[in-house]
Amino acid sequence: MKYNTINLNKGKVLVYDFKTMKVHNYNTKDAIDDQVIILEKNKKGVVIESPSFYESNKELEEYLMSLNIKVEGILLAYHMAGGTFLENTKKYSTHHADQFGHEEGGKDLIDKFTNTFGESFDNNIHHITDYIEQKTIEIADIKMNIIPTEDAYDIEIPEINSIYTHMLGSNCHSIIAGVSHAKKIVETLKEYIKKNYNLILTSHYIPEDINAVKEKIAYIEDIIAIATTSVTSEEMIEKVDRKYPNYSGHNYLEMTADFFFPKN
Repeated sequence: MKYNTINLNKGKVLVYDFKTMKVHNYNTKDAIDDQVIILEKNKKGVVIESPSFYESNKELEEYLMSLNIKVEGILLAYHMAGGTFLENTKKYSTHHADQFGHEEGGKDLIDKFTNTFGESFDNNIHHITDYIEQKTIEIADIKMNIIPTEDAYDIEIPEINSIYTHMLGSNCHSIIAGVSHAKKIVETLKEYIKKNYNLILTSHYIPEDINAVKEKIAYIEDIIAIATTSVTSEEMIEKVDRKYPNYSGHNYLEMTADFFFPKN
């Protein structure tokens, strides 16, 4: 799908115009290169996820001001860091995702990034003001379906036939926590194909179309096959690298290999 690119001082924004709604995809271009999504409709907006570095927080806040829209809320699922971003705006999440971000794997990542990046990283965890109790929520005149996942939730946007999920990336490695997890991902992605989404939005890659889903399914099936013919995580990584030499996110592949071959 066509988009316009707006280059900011550090990051950049890809803008998709669906006529009744605009999607602004902010690429932070910071140390962890996250994506943050803004849905705009009727001079109102809702933000999906948060930046995690103070510099990115400020840049995105300035961009939102330039749009001259009223931001009515932030949906926080997988990325709870960056708590100083839009501090006085309503913060929405499920109880499950909030727990993941404050006490479980999400909190572990925040601690890790704090140690790695130091004072530039905003390790303040967002305080949830409104818990999502229903399967459908409406913010900024936009209806969204909340789809629970193992760690948090995905967000379907029926009006533009699009979905936000944590990770995809047609030529990027993904974190796959073993065979069972891999099969669940494939099942989910096959549902995406049935629905033929216009746009797949994620936190870790630019928006893509349904072809990226088909590529990811093939990749995950290869990961399972390669793991079954490997003896160690190192062997698995080597074989995957040979088949996918140009894939980014090599640290995700290393994490995946550790799931398939856990260290004692």
